[in-house]
Amino acid sequence: MTTSAHGSASRAAQHPAFRKGARLGYAANGLVNIIIGWIALQLAVGAASGGGQDASASGALRTLADQPFGQFLLWLAFVGFVLLGLWNVVSAFLGGETKDRVKDAARGVVYLVLAGTTFGVVTGSGGGGDASSTTATVMQQPLGRILVGLVGLGIVGVGLYQVHKGWTKRFLQDLRERPPSWVVTAGRAGYVARGAAFVVVGGLLVSAAAASDSAQAQGLDAALEAFRQAPFGQVALGAVAIGFVAYGVYSFARAKYARL
Repeated sequence: MTTSAHGSASRAAQHPAFRKGARLGYAANGLVNIIIGWIALQLAVGAASGGGQDASASGALRTLADQPFGQFLLWLAFVGFVLLGLWNVVSAFLGGETKDRVKDAARGVVYLVLAGTTFGVVTGSGGGGDASSTTATVMQQPLGRILVGLVGLGIVGVGLYQVHKGWTKRFLQDLRERPPSWVVTAGRAGYVARGAAFVVVGGLLVSAAAASDSAQAQGLDAALEAFRQAPFGQVALGAVAIGFVAYGVYSFARAKYARL
């Protein structure tokens, strides 16, 4: 990256409007996770059985679209996700250590994908994909099963990292100051719950690759259903659901306390 480009990126990242937009992205992410938690909680108590609600990011966005002022909130979320994604991408170029650059770039991609999903929902052009059909297409390619298995292992790794990050409170390093204790509690519960869910999602992908059965490759919705089918599943799913809500609450707090 040239010196002039580096300077332009640095000035853009420090612009008040850019930073406020990034904080809006954290708040939007909080809203999505609270809706996912609410859908999962309904599933845990049996209220959502057969109801067709999708406990995923795209499902949460579609649920939001059906609410009063939903379209307006979706456009705000879209702007927030775009700016937060771009802020992370810019930070990846400006960062110091390689591992920090990789993490910032990965987060940027995640938020930009969320922006794309949000845009698809708000414009009615999409916003939801069939995980099994996508996986089936990949598995039909040369070395496709290996690729799906590696992606699954990667997601398991991300999930384990999130559990560790929550349990050890490492997420506090992302904040500019020590937040109130309720924010710490919400962040800890949220990271652990989301991490556990990601471990199951990754496990489903690995299982699909091992069995060469794309029908086993499902997203977050199926992972939450797997919790419900496990021994003491309603209790486990209820705990995970509350964890997603807690992560949403933490994300709202992060909109204020995030180190930008």
